[in-house]
Amino acid sequence: MDKMSSQPVESVYIHVPFCAHKCSYCAFFSEASTGELVNRYVQALIRELEMVAKDLKPRTIFFGGGTPSLLNLRQWEQILLSMQRLNLLGAAEWTVECNPATISLDKARLLRSYGVNRISMGVQSLNAALLERLGRIHSREMVFKSFDVLRRAGFTNVNLDLMFAIPGQTLQMWRDTLSEALELGSEHLSSYEVIYEEDTPLYRQLQAGKFATDEDLACDMYEELLERAGCSGFHQYEVANFARDLDLDPRPSTLETTSYACQHNLNYWRGGSFFGLGPSATGYVRGVRTRNWPNTQLYCELLESGRRPVESSEELPPLSRAGETAAFGLRMVAGWPFEEFQRATGHDLRQEWADDMALLQHRGWGRIVPDRFQLTPEGLRFADAAAELFLR
Repeated sequence: MDKMSSQPVESVYIHVPFCAHKCSYCAFFSEASTGELVNRYVQALIRELEMVAKDLKPRTIFFGGGTPSLLNLRQWEQILLSMQRLNLLGAAEWTVECNPATISLDKARLLRSYGVNRISMGVQSLNAALLERLGRIHSREMVFKSFDVLRRAGFTNVNLDLMFAIPGQTLQMWRDTLSEALELGSEHLSSYEVIYEEDTPLYRQLQAGKFATDEDLACDMYEELLERAGCSGFHQYEVANFARDLDLDPRPSTLETTSYACQHNLNYWRGGSFFGLGPSATGYVRGVRTRNWPNTQLYCELLESGRRPVESSEELPPLSRAGETAAFGLRMVAGWPFEEFQRATGHDLRQEWADDMALLQHRGWGRIVPDRFQLTPEGLRFADAAAELFLR
């Protein structure tokens, strides 16, 4: 439960649906960009921002996609100036996702000058053949060049996004990518196992027998990630996310606030409210989940006629909402402190979910300690399966 429904929402996700090329693994709503539609989208987004501005005081902002860095300087200036006019600048953490092929020094400096202070760069791999397999438009050389550009523009909080268990990827290829990525010295690292989503080229290739998955190899790669990231000064705080320290002696219990952990994502995992703007974006405000239409043309038409572009709206019953919050939060290495969960949801993990916690503990996937429940390292590897037990 939000403590005070009258309090403004403090997080906003903004979806930029355009890509230069659709990647073979991507199931997010995105499409090839055309100048006319992008300009129309920018104007529609500004109208949607105007509609929520009075109820929004952003502590975290996240521009995701798609490829937000595909927007040109003029389009970014229009968005940033409108945010300034609406008093939406000044977020403590403001992330923009970037593709290494679409970062210029001018664009990076413009974003930084308006208060963007975190960049998440979609690297995925530093192996040329695997980048081609994934359908990425950037080269490995562009990653190093773009990282340098971001540093020159003044960014001191950069995340690198990597993928493992890519078809054709060997353990040695993964080690090589990890070595080069870690040597860059970013403040944050996200690393995800490839997921085969329906309606993607990669899924169709798997179904056609063009390659096979190897769960043992994927586990070995995950173990390699944990070991190498740890040796390079990163702390794992979520299944796929690793952050460096902000100070020299953080306590594990305060890692979320004493490191470069992504505050926007922490809000998701702890069940907080957030607006979702842009085509296909989901929002969660005071217990009501909304989803915008996954159609850029329709999104623009609705906003041009003065209507919110919401396709669906759902208010979960309190117990279902609490179960979903429990499931998301278990992805955190720290687990769920019992008192914090009760403050957030009005429910006690030790009552409604006692049997589920006992089952996971028996399986070796979870541990019950006096003040919290958390997944073990093995449980974190299978966090999605563990989390399903908590849904109501």
